[in-house]
Amino acid sequence: MLDPEPGDGACPACEGRGWVIVADAGAGTARPCDCRRRRRGSRLLTGAGIPERYADCTLESFRTGGFEGASDLAVSRLLEARGRAKRFVDDFLAEGGKPRPTGLLFIGPPGTGKTHLAVAVLAELIRRYGVRGRFVDFTSLIHQIQATFDPGSAESKAQVLDPVIGAELLVLDELGAQKPTPWVQDVLYLIINTRYTERRPTVFTTNYRLRLPQAGAATPDAGDDYTLLDRRISPQLVSRLYEMAVAVRLDAVEDYRRTVKTRERHLVG
Repeated sequence: MLDPEPGDGACPACEGRGWVIVADAGAGTARPCDCRRRRRGSRLLTGAGIPERYADCTLESFRTGGFEGASDLAVSRLLEARGRAKRFVDDFLAEGGKPRPTGLLFIGPPGTGKTHLAVAVLAELIRRYGVRGRFVDFTSLIHQIQATFDPGSAESKAQVLDPVIGAELLVLDELGAQKPTPWVQDVLYLIINTRYTERRPTVFTTNYRLRLPQAGAATPDAGDDYTLLDRRISPQLVSRLYEMAVAVRLDAVEDYRRTVKTRERHLVG
């Protein structure tokens, strides 16, 4: 993309040229202007596929308490989740500037802030490091792939999947939401296994529980079989998730939309 021409709205530091001259002993040295990084970040955010509803989500705007019905355990989980997300952003790059391969898995019922945190992580990494990131709702992705089977489709399956598989950071929202048919399982395996083998970090959200070791317990927490993630995706992928992502539990938190947003609308009305 060409840098903008000088004129109205142009960067005052470089007048739209994209370069500034730093004084030295000679004629000066040209270096990229900071506006280039900002413009690139803006383009990457636009291309990341973040839904409009979540466009303003940040780690700072994530509510960790102060609303009726929030128990001490819930507030603790919210603070821990936001802290884990912030550390993930701060420690994203390893020595040499390469992304660390480990991602995050936000676990909890609907309305607990999982997608907010996942989007906030994605947006912050784009702004801070210029990461080529991608947000994908898995159910929408399945429908998009199915649409490519139409003979008149303008996209192929590869054109839909390649940006998802190749993203430097992928947010895969609502893992396990789709009915686990063999075809859905194959698509999910292709995405997760490829990213696993290529060591690309992924941030997941799910309403389903992962079997997690409990302190002092001989076996992992099983919970209700109907709410377990391994009832929705294959054992091979569950095994990879343990290595690919750090589990962040929000399962003690009430549905924010139900407990707060509904009350706010009633008060306004």
